[in-house]
Amino acid sequence: MRFDTMNVHFPTKEQANEVSKTKPIYQTSAFTFKDFTEMEEYYQGNKNYLYTRMGNPNNDDLGKGVADLEGAEMGVATSSGLSAILAGVLAVAKTGDHIIATEDLYGGTYSLFKQDLADFGIEVSFIDLTDREAIEASVKDNTVLLYSESITNPLLRVEDIEGLSQIALTNDIKLMIDNTFATPYLLRPHELGADIVVHSVTKYIGGHSDVTAGAVTGSRELMVKAKAKMAMLGSNVGPFDAWLASRGLKTLSLRMERQCNNAQKLARSLETADGVKHVYYPKAASTKGNGAIVTIELDDAIDVFDFSSKLGFVKVVPTLAGLETSISYPIATSHRSIPDELRQKLGVTAQTIRISVGIEDADDITEAFEKALQAVRFEQQA
Repeated sequence: MRFDTMNVHFPTKEQANEVSKTKPIYQTSAFTFKDFTEMEEYYQGNKNYLYTRMGNPNNDDLGKGVADLEGAEMGVATSSGLSAILAGVLAVAKTGDHIIATEDLYGGTYSLFKQDLADFGIEVSFIDLTDREAIEASVKDNTVLLYSESITNPLLRVEDIEGLSQIALTNDIKLMIDNTFATPYLLRPHELGADIVVHSVTKYIGGHSDVTAGAVTGSRELMVKAKAKMAMLGSNVGPFDAWLASRGLKTLSLRMERQCNNAQKLARSLETADGVKHVYYPKAASTKGNGAIVTIELDDAIDVFDFSSKLGFVKVVPTLAGLETSISYPIATSHRSIPDELRQKLGVTAQTIRISVGIEDADDITEAFEKALQAVRFEQQA
């Protein structure tokens, strides 16, 4: 070959006797075949990969990793948590169908259900899922899915997944649970009766705030449908992002143990802190802990914007999870799209702050919040 041709076709074949300790990154848009006959083998189900939008070893690695931890038959990796939710929903629901969803949802999910699913001709009823009679009364002949979060965002209500699964089973509908806040480290919704479990992998699964991805898990029958929807919607995660998330997944237990312990200590500290009206933190989410999120409602006299500027190393972000402690302002970010009337009903106010607790020293974290509260009160008194 001449230079220009060699420049393009330098050796890339894998050596069978060279096995990497970690999964290689298959940073490719497509896979090659010896000839058209071998390429046809993909469509006959005898080859795993053709085009990365439809499947890639790194993407499958991430989907399988989350599925294994959740105790599911199969998992599908997607480009984000919302795309995972959409793929899971469309594996069950179609035009003309009806979904029942908890009213205390993450704002992005609420918008997806309220606006985009309506465009698909799918009706969604938002109700209080703590009211069993209300759930039963909302079931219609065309209801196909019941949807909630294992630990709700941002007020951290622990869902009665077993109770919902009984209702779903009785009415022959599927149950779908967003397990982002709990992660399979704390809760495994499939074991409690959930048919589909979704994650924003961007949060605790990836764990390092350097990747955007999602995952949906369930039976092989449902996940084959979800994967087909993911591929046709073009919501696949890139191979490098999938590789990063898979690497992060390996330390999930270590990170969650530390973050849950730190969150427990912070919640206890804030319960008696001057300037804090209410602390939201689960009491019995699981035997391993109660999560790494603490939500607080500050006294009306506290200026939340001033407070947010005095937290030292604590970062101000529009999201959660990651190794560093951070805060978010739900009414301006995650729940900005929720109607004011519903936010007020749920108790998400202008004084509500969601704290994502990191892996730093617990005393440093509690001191950061104590000092911020003291500084704000001092300025008000001056």
